[in-house]
Amino acid sequence: MRRNLRDWRIEDLRVVAASIGLIVQPGKGSHVKFSHAHLSMLVVIPARRPIREVYVRRFIQLIDEVAKAT
Repeated sequence: MRRNLRDWRIEDLRVVAASIGLIVQPGKGSHVKFSHAHLSMLVVIPARRPIREVYVRRFIQLIDEVAKAT
């Protein structure tokens, strides 16, 4: 994911989120919220395809924060 920030789909992020224990919630409209029980960080990503690089970077930051917290 870090090497290739392009061509990710929301389904791919859901799989990664489930594997590391992230909370996945529907947001407004076609957005999806990713969070973790032990962190205050929230990442909201639009579900259109493909997901823009800026959102993938934010998702990676959330993954890094989860790794630090555990």
